[in-house]
Amino acid sequence: MSESLPATLDSSSDRPQSVKTPEFSEVLGVFARIGLLSFGGPAGQIAMMHKAVVEERQWLSEERFLHALSYCMLLPGPEAQQLATYIGWLVKGVRGGVLAGLLFVLPGLAVMIGLSTAYALYQQTDWLTGLFFGLKAAVLAIVVQALVRLSARTLKSGFHIALAVGAFLALFVLDLPFPLVVLGSGLLGYWRSRIAAPVSPSNDAAIRRPALASQLLSLLFWVVVWQLPLLFLWVAGGFESLVTLFAFFSKMAMVTFGGAYAVLPYVAQVVVQDYGWLKPGEMVDGLALAETTPGPLVLVLSHIGYLVGFRTVNGIDPVIGGILGALLAAWATFVPSFIWIFAGAPYIERLRGNARMSAALSAITAAVVGVICNLALWFGLHVLFKEMHRIPLLPPIPGKDVSGLLVPVLSSLDGAALLLFLVSAFLLIRIQAGMVKVLAFCALAGVGWQVFTS
Repeated sequence: MSESLPATLDSSSDRPQSVKTPEFSEVLGVFARIGLLSFGGPAGQIAMMHKAVVEERQWLSEERFLHALSYCMLLPGPEAQQLATYIGWLVKGVRGGVLAGLLFVLPGLAVMIGLSTAYALYQQTDWLTGLFFGLKAAVLAIVVQALVRLSARTLKSGFHIALAVGAFLALFVLDLPFPLVVLGSGLLGYWRSRIAAPVSPSNDAAIRRPALASQLLSLLFWVVVWQLPLLFLWVAGGFESLVTLFAFFSKMAMVTFGGAYAVLPYVAQVVVQDYGWLKPGEMVDGLALAETTPGPLVLVLSHIGYLVGFRTVNGIDPVIGGILGALLAAWATFVPSFIWIFAGAPYIERLRGNARMSAALSAITAAVVGVICNLALWFGLHVLFKEMHRIPLLPPIPGKDVSGLLVPVLSSLDGAALLLFLVSAFLLIRIQAGMVKVLAFCALAGVGWQVFTS
């Protein structure tokens, strides 16, 4: 990421100056359009915002946009939604930030709830089975493409390559928890910066220190808003599974460095292996659904919430339970983005010149490459092979499940899935076809294959 110029603050507010000040209605229209058309994952969404607010309307300078983006990339949670919130905050204050952040998420959430309803009700139909068969192959190619791009941009030294390889081995071979890998990588980066060279003090004179009392009140307000649904669930009673779901995704919101691709292996480990809420193939189906909707890819968590509510909430219609689960997952996941921006952004900007903190976060970004590699391999095994088994790497421990290394049964290779994956990878990486076009092609091919084989 390019270094940005020092921030300046308007004398009458804590909001950095922008090139032009838009009307509130103009902000509403721009982010409503972005929310409806933000297909293509974070890269496409960030590019769309850059074109709208920097190139076309000049609300922000190039330096201010990169400054905002660099910090959003280092925060846990969906970086594209955080960037939208940050831009709204820069140009129209807290009201603009809330508006931009909500409009970026709500269209995709509505589409995801509709698709999850169809998935839960009609999962066994031939056409839907074929649809997801094709989408899974395309999603695998998309994950591989993300791995290639992130590797080229992130792994600039032998130290960072070693971190990526170590993170992959820790997750895929040793099955270590994702937050532990992230924390360990950050500590290694910080330790290396301490012994490498002395750090000069940063020059942050141009950045005014925010008022501590107002920032603490802002933090308290948004934390209360974030956890308010938990209070309602406890008062209502009878929603134990939704309480567990909301608490789990609240924890995920605090450690989801690197975006959806990075956190999904850990989420899959918990919801599939620990809680038994979903089957491994349903995780892949959820990611395929999220790829077809506008908005952040992490909306896949709302698909998980929908299935949990659909299957576990008693006493109400399953569809209503599913909608509640989807909304709770989205609330737990996206509200913290407002916390990071409104309560934390002024302090995060003051850390911009801290070389040791930057080194720690750079190490985490390198480890994310290994995490995405683990995700690609996990998805690839479940998409391309029908059967798998585990090879124990450690001797049995009484009372503890040692899962071992996941190995495919080579004779169970699905030739049609392999062919669709190779075609998708060729279209995305070599031809550089649009993601939506590739997804549509694979979905139609999957339906056609299902009709042909049945």
